[in-house]
Amino acid sequence: MARRVAVLMGGPSAEREVSLTSGAACAEAIRALGHEAIEIDPVLGEAGLVELVHALTPKPDLVFNALHGRWGEDGCVQGLLDLLDVPYTHSGLLASALAMDKPMAKTVFAAAGLRVPDGIVVSRAELAAGDPMARPYVAKPLNEGSSVGVTIVGAGDNRRPADIGACGLGERILIEPFIPGHELTVAVLGDRPLAVTELRPRQGFYDYAAKYTEGRTEHLVPAPVPPAVYEAALEMAVAAHAALGCRGVSRADFRWNPEKDVEGLYLLEVNTQPGMTPLSLVPEQAQHLGMSFTELVGWMLEHAACD
Repeated sequence: MARRVAVLMGGPSAEREVSLTSGAACAEAIRALGHEAIEIDPVLGEAGLVELVHALTPKPDLVFNALHGRWGEDGCVQGLLDLLDVPYTHSGLLASALAMDKPMAKTVFAAAGLRVPDGIVVSRAELAAGDPMARPYVAKPLNEGSSVGVTIVGAGDNRRPADIGACGLGERILIEPFIPGHELTVAVLGDRPLAVTELRPRQGFYDYAAKYTEGRTEHLVPAPVPPAVYEAALEMAVAAHAALGCRGVSRADFRWNPEKDVEGLYLLEVNTQPGMTPLSLVPEQAQHLGMSFTELVGWMLEHAACD
C-alpha cells in the first residue's frame, strides 16, 4: 500500500549538509518503493517546532527522520512526533536522548557490563587551567555527532589546553584517554548486527572531513581483525543497542588496541540516526550482506513506530 512519508532533513545542527544528503537519498528510495515522499527542512528551535507541526498537517502516514545532531537526534523531534502520534524511523525519545548525551550513555554502557574508556567531564575553564589527564587524550563535545569538535591531544602536541577548549567544544567537555589502534564500527538492524567495518583514514584521524569526503577514508568490510574480536564487536553493538532501548537502525563505534586482543576493544558511542549518504557505513554493510539501499530504507519504514 502506498503511503505518505514525510522526510525530515537538514535542520540547524552542525551536521546539516550531511542530513540534506541523507534525506535526499532516502526520499528517492521511498519513491522507488511506490510511496509519496514529502521533503521537509525544519528550522526547529521553539518557533521551528510550531512550523514543523504545520508542515506535518495533515498528518503523514509516517516520518522518515533523516535529521542529524541536536533537535533532530536528541529526543526533541521524537517527543513531538510521539505527541502527534505519527510513527517515525529510528529510536524513540529516551534512547535518542541517552545516546546523544555521551557521559550518560557511557554510564548506561558500563552498567550493562560493556567496556568503555574511562572519562571525565570538565568545564572549559578547568581545561584552560591545564591538562585534565595525562596525554594523549581526546576532548569531545557532550552532545554532537559525526565527530564534530572532537580533538585528539597528543603527547608532543604544543597546543595549550586553553586553545583546545576554544575549539567549539562547548562549556562542558568530555575528556577520555586516547586508545591507540584501529577504528571499527558495527551497524544493527533491530536485534541483528550486520558486519564489522574497519575505517582507515588516509591522513589524520576519522574526523568529520574523513567521514564525508570521498577518498579520505578506506572502508574494509569485513574488518581484517581476529575472529574473536569480530564476534565481540558484533555482540557489544547489539548489547549497546539494547541497553539504550534503541529500535530500528543504530551504529556502534569502537576503538581496538590489538596489543590487548579482545580486552583492547572499547565501545565509544552509539549513533541512533546514522548517516544514509552514498559514503555512509550502514548502507555499505547492508550491501555487503546483499541488502540494497532501497531495501534498507523499506525495512526502516516497516519498523517505524511511536513510543
